[in-house]
Amino acid sequence: MSLKSLVLCSDEKIVRVLRRVLSDLEISIEHCSDPDSAIHKLTRQRFESIIIDCTDVKVATSVLKSARSAPCNKRAVAVAIMDGHNGLRAARALMKRERRRNARVPVQLSVALSNPKTGFQQNAPTTDLSEGGMAVQLGQRQKDSGPWQTRFKLPGSENVIEVIGESAWHNPGGQVGIRFVDLQVDAAHELRQWLNQHSPEGEKDDPPVRCRLTDLSLGGCYLEIASPFPSGTRIVLSMRVGDLELHVCGIVRVMHPEVGMGVELAQTTREQRNQVERFIQSLMNAGGTLPELLVEPEGLESVRPEAPAQPADLEDPLLELFQRKAALPAELFLSELRKQRSTHRSESSEESILPA
Repeated sequence: MSLKSLVLCSDEKIVRVLRRVLSDLEISIEHCSDPDSAIHKLTRQRFESIIIDCTDVKVATSVLKSARSAPCNKRAVAVAIMDGHNGLRAARALMKRERRRNARVPVQLSVALSNPKTGFQQNAPTTDLSEGGMAVQLGQRQKDSGPWQTRFKLPGSENVIEVIGESAWHNPGGQVGIRFVDLQVDAAHELRQWLNQHSPEGEKDDPPVRCRLTDLSLGGCYLEIASPFPSGTRIVLSMRVGDLELHVCGIVRVMHPEVGMGVELAQTTREQRNQVERFIQSLMNAGGTLPELLVEPEGLESVRPEAPAQPADLEDPLLELFQRKAALPAELFLSELRKQRSTHRSESSEESILPA
């Protein structure tokens, strides 16, 4: 099943260009030349993205509000007209991630469920599995509603995945849908890879994109990448230097088309912060060797997401730059970044920023 995008545009030349570009990316389009027809389609059909070419902000806002109010398009990726293929490639990756997020793979696993508060313990077989949860078969008379400590292994793996699971739905036959809560980034990465390999659908997520790290602190990083993701995109960053590999979640806070993006790293635990500290130390000991970096999108929030929880004692000049200077044009922002980099290169701070 191909990706589908609704395009609101009254310029036939732009529509022809978009149709050609999107066709190369295996994205079909439903063209609307006026807002009313676009709203009519958005409330009745499902689209993976909405592309609007409109100079009237009120009209564009009205169309997007209609899309968000329709359950089938609440999480559709909204993009603006942009030149070249790069921005649309980033949008396509987001579209595919959103559609596959809840794609379920039929599989039978043994899952250990427990509830410390009630003393409930039971092993149950799964019927299917997704990135966000699973369906398990419990006894028909089971009254424990969770949340449960959930433990299982993926076929072919020796790693135990542990996650809190909430009851999302149940049926009279004893089948229960479990929604994962706060799945750790390494476990989420392993789960995503397994699902991509075993999905019955022919379509897979776009592969992770290579990028170049220019600046790194305990709370953020700046990445050079030709197809940066929109501000507000949740991403997973895989970094490797030597034998040390780190998977960390983050949110795009600054985006410069065809140049790069500033990412705020999510650090909800002391262990996550320790992992970043060890990675920075390994980079400093690597004698200027640049790390291998891959980035992939997790999803795009329809409203500006809250900042990831950071330790109270974390003072981070790079994050402050993201917060204070995000609206600057790319050239001026990068100039500020270079100034900050020079300042911290001369300091022997534990939270030093990686030189380019």
